[in-house]
Amino acid sequence: MSLIVFPAIDLKGGQVVRLAEGDMARATVYGEDPPAQAMLFAQAGAEHLHVVDLDGAFAGSSVNGEAVKAIVERFPGYVQLGGGIRSRESIERWFDLGVARVVIGTAALDDPELVREAAHDFPGGIVVAVDAKDGMVATKGWADVSTTSVVDLARRFEDAGVAALLFTDVGRDGLLKGVNLDATVDLARAVTIPVIASGGVKGIADIHMLALHARDGIEGVITGRALYDGRLDLAAALSVARAAS
Repeated sequence: MSLIVFPAIDLKGGQVVRLAEGDMARATVYGEDPPAQAMLFAQAGAEHLHVVDLDGAFAGSSVNGEAVKAIVERFPGYVQLGGGIRSRESIERWFDLGVARVVIGTAALDDPELVREAAHDFPGGIVVAVDAKDGMVATKGWADVSTTSVVDLARRFEDAGVAALLFTDVGRDGLLKGVNLDATVDLARAVTIPVIASGGVKGIADIHMLALHARDGIEGVITGRALYDGRLDLAAALSVARAAS
């Protein structure tokens, strides 16, 4: 199984943006047409897409729903969605609209039973986000930092049937510092759940190194700013991911 490369579309006010360290005040706008951006990724060969409703992550419910629906309707592959999904109703609504997987972050810490029930009822559809600030879980759009460690949270869902863990080093996100390979591999080795790496991808070397660790349980990698800034070519990244694995 080759490493999955997930190009990212982060939505704020209906626009395609990227944040630095999850800070809404440090947003760079990359486009006004999210579905068109999704199609550019598809044309480069992407079969998976990672979409985040940034406003929703802070509001606790969907804010950019129309943009998400438009992306799902246009993109021919699998759409993975996160941001403010904290209720059974919202989980069901997104699956009904054609989202392939939903990412649950804050609710995984606050309401783990919601995750367990959803993972049971929607096999292969639930991803748990474990966002880290200095090894501790950050929630509510990364505005709050808990006293729970990333590994402790991940292990709570070992037997729940979740599809993957989405691990983000918040301190690197959107800064092009390079992915936190050691922390990502350590988490993948500590649990049996596949891990998706996120935060800080700056170039093709990150893709190659993560692909080499696919056997350790790293399922995929999310990349955004490096693509938008032209530092990473998506077609090349997909090719490297296939070759290394």
